[in-house]
Amino acid sequence: MVVHQVKIPFGSGELTLETGKLAKQANSVVVRQGDTMVLVTAVASKDAREDIDFLPLTVDYFEKAFSAGKIPGGFFKREGRPTEKEVLTSRLIDRPIRPLFPEGWNSEIQVVANVLSADLLNDPQTLAIIGASAALTISEIPFDGPIAGCRVSRIDGKLVINAAPTELYRSDLDIVVAASREAVVMVEGGASEVSEVDVVEAIMFAFESLQPVIAAQLALRDKAGAKTKRAAPVLVVDEELVARVKSAVSDNLNKAIRVPNKTERYEGYSALKKQVVDALVVADDPEAGKKA
Repeated sequence: MVVHQVKIPFGSGELTLETGKLAKQANSVVVRQGDTMVLVTAVASKDAREDIDFLPLTVDYFEKAFSAGKIPGGFFKREGRPTEKEVLTSRLIDRPIRPLFPEGWNSEIQVVANVLSADLLNDPQTLAIIGASAALTISEIPFDGPIAGCRVSRIDGKLVINAAPTELYRSDLDIVVAASREAVVMVEGGASEVSEVDVVEAIMFAFESLQPVIAAQLALRDKAGAKTKRAAPVLVVDEELVARVKSAVSDNLNKAIRVPNKTERYEGYSALKKQVVDALVVADDPEAGKKA
């Protein structure tokens, strides 16, 4: 058994990325900070689905009671459906990685994050984002990463990376930021009446703090042996059709997306769809216009 490991300073502690020990039949990475450990695996089906026109990506995040050294009490000893935090964390992982797969990729992808242990000081949410990216980076799945994520809080006027949950009540700014080597790819969170300048400063602080984590993922990939990425399907785009659609709706679309009222905005979208049908489909095939 060959275990590959990379360690870097991160936040107030040390971040460890490890592969080769657990879940060896999948592309797996264990992310650890303090005594919080998250196992993230990534797999993709060998065959593409021809019946879909979207990315079939499934992300699941699980926090079981055993990770905190507890056994569920009461009549039901088994744990039930995912909690609200688990569902929201799954979305938090999904959101920054989904746009980084090639267009036209139709093979099913599954990313699963399991919290192995929780020390109640280091939040496993952001570790799961890092682990998902790392697992995809070392895999054969085409992925335009890596990315990394962290929580930025401002406590007593000072920006802190991945503050302990017990300190967050003192924070007037709390956001989760995900970033690649080139740009910020996701921001989520809230603040208590802080200025835009303060928010931008926090985002840029997170962006700079995440660059060593991204470099660590690339180092882990090199240590484990970079796998040849699977060939992505070539998405053929009818440029003539795209140009015709743009010429038919571009001016009105720019106006429609700026309508403040949501109901009126969506009515404008529907009108534009009909306009495209009238301008393109009916012009080419009058009988198709009747069906539309």
